[in-house]
Amino acid sequence: MGTEEKVRMRRLGWAGVEIECAGETLLIDYVQDISQLAMMRNPAERFPASSKPGAASVALLTHLHNDHADPGALNVALSKGAPVFRPIAAMGNDADLALTKHAELEFNKYKLRTEIVREWEERKVGPFRIFSVPAVDGFGDPQLSWVVECGGFRIIHAGDTLYHGLWWRIFHRFGPFNVGFLPINAPIVDFPPLRPMSSIEAVMTPEQAAVAANILKTDFVVPIHYHTMHNPPIYMETSNPVERLSASLTNLKTGIMVKEPGDWFELW
Repeated sequence: MGTEEKVRMRRLGWAGVEIECAGETLLIDYVQDISQLAMMRNPAERFPASSKPGAASVALLTHLHNDHADPGALNVALSKGAPVFRPIAAMGNDADLALTKHAELEFNKYKLRTEIVREWEERKVGPFRIFSVPAVDGFGDPQLSWVVECGGFRIIHAGDTLYHGLWWRIFHRFGPFNVGFLPINAPIVDFPPLRPMSSIEAVMTPEQAAVAANILKTDFVVPIHYHTMHNPPIYMETSNPVERLSASLTNLKTGIMVKEPGDWFELW
């Protein structure tokens, strides 16, 4: 990966992440407006804005649910002509498109340079080498996880994926990882377009995230996708996700870094 240099990064609330390297910034699942999900949101949760409005070099979307894709926010955060890498569009009837329709309409509204990326593809933007890897959405919509290399470090961001059997292939291709941004809130969800409802969690459990981190040989997990949404019976987050993740990592070679929205940290 080359000579190491300082890389700064921070959580931006929920699943949002900002990475700064060599004076340029990359955004993943950056959102500011989740009014579509207001009935589930914890009003105390912060969604910090990008650190350099109008100057971010690239944005990555794991999928197009409203809590991961905000074209209006990207329109403000990105430099003119900066690419937005996204998965393929959902297919199906109105119920199948219910959770991605808003973001798709918003992308049509703003003149963003979007590009569809499929699994196992590579892009290069400034100091960032970007790789798309498989993920499995809990609701059947297309999803990717993202691997980012910069400054001699390798990071993986797993959106809100379920546990799946492709962790080994991701490791064989790109591992080990310095940091893994992994979802942990394992909600049980009852949305009208998805009925009869499933009693299976729609996102990884904390214990599954620990197993994934171990397979990926991740130095540290930064937990994401927890505590912002909880409104039974519509959306029921699992109990004590951070504590359970920490306990599950105890006997593994992976540490945990719990970061509040807006907190910067550095890799050297």
